[in-house]
Amino acid sequence: MARKVVNRKELRAEAEAAEALAAAGELVDAEGKKVKAKAAKKAPAKRKSRAKTQEVERRKLFWGVFNQALKRVALFDHTQRKAAETKAAELSTGGKSPHFVMKVKEAITE
Repeated sequence: MARKVVNRKELRAEAEAAEALAAAGELVDAEGKKVKAKAAKKAPAKRKSRAKTQEVERRKLFWGVFNQALKRVALFDHTQRKAAETKAAELSTGGKSPHFVMKVKEAITE
């Protein structure tokens, strides 16, 4: 099926003529008749979002004693690191699986 040949120079001339008429304040429809210009509608102002800002979650640091499967066996306050290390050493003795101490951060609920 043959395509219609598009003359780009003619299309450009028509577009420039339409722009010139629009700049002058006159609008022309496809048949060449003058058309009254409609007032441009003003876009409604966008409402600002009222979404609450998330509060920062407060956390507290603890020392946790864990086994090899990363299961927490005991939990100690941050100031009691030596007690946590002795508990890990106590659980590791006697050929049992080794236990270790690791920091644990938990959320504070008020």
